[in-house]
Amino acid sequence: MPSKAGAGFLSVVVLLWLTGTNYENNLILGLAFFLTALFVVCIYHTFFNMSGLLIEAIKSSPCFVGDDGELEMQLSSPSALKRPVARENIQLSFAADQAITVDLIEHSTVTVKLFVKTLERGWYQPPRLKVESHFPLGIVRCWSWLVIDQPILVYPKPIAGGELPVVPAAGQDGERLADPGAEDFDGFKRYQLGASPRHIAWKHYARGQGLFTKEYSSYREPRVWLDWDALEGLGQESRLSRLCYWALKLSATQQPYGLRLPGVSVAPSTGLEHKQRVLKALALFGRGAGRGAGKDTGV
Repeated sequence: MPSKAGAGFLSVVVLLWLTGTNYENNLILGLAFFLTALFVVCIYHTFFNMSGLLIEAIKSSPCFVGDDGELEMQLSSPSALKRPVARENIQLSFAADQAITVDLIEHSTVTVKLFVKTLERGWYQPPRLKVESHFPLGIVRCWSWLVIDQPILVYPKPIAGGELPVVPAAGQDGERLADPGAEDFDGFKRYQLGASPRHIAWKHYARGQGLFTKEYSSYREPRVWLDWDALEGLGQESRLSRLCYWALKLSATQQPYGLRLPGVSVAPSTGLEHKQRVLKALALFGRGAGRGAGKDTGV
């Protein structure tokens, strides 16, 4: 189809033809016919500039919600063509995004990176990709819309919120923690002003042994667990965002940590691969069995 410049070009041709016809001027008519022929030739050049072009999605890079997801695309001319084809001014863009321009010289292969805004976690399917060309003179437009079968893994947006949740151990292993709300009795200590009357040892006081309070404690597990149940009172996305934040913080310190979500458990470990497993579990939680959404489990 004619581009905006092409519509203006055709308007000039029509005016030249009307002028040449009105004044019976063969020179003006010849110019009008020459420009018309030029326009027709451009149609073929524009079409064959894109015809046979091979576009492949190579890979995508994970990102966080709200960031730009990265897609790596490869453009090439098939080697089966009988003659070398130079492809110029190939424009790639997502809807409402700025286009990037690619040139292929003969049977060359070009790799480009495209970026698209992500709005929610999980497997994000990029919008249709527009492939367009105005080669060679910009007066004819040739385009096509491509559906890319290469989703982007989007992690929850990390949000800092409070201290790292402490997960009580089932037994008496690990670091002992003074916890007034715990149920494990840990002995007596001298009464201090402000202590709860419910914890006062009244039997000791009645025997004249002085005023004591009962002390309770719990134990922290030697391994750090990022636990879904430790963030009660928050919505699903808020919990995932805070767990994502702590996963990034702990990964930076090389401290072993694990993840517990309803139906999903990632055993404590360290390293980049473990970090990616944890972030993937957070990204796909509650999203069903999408593409590549295998559940990470462990003990």
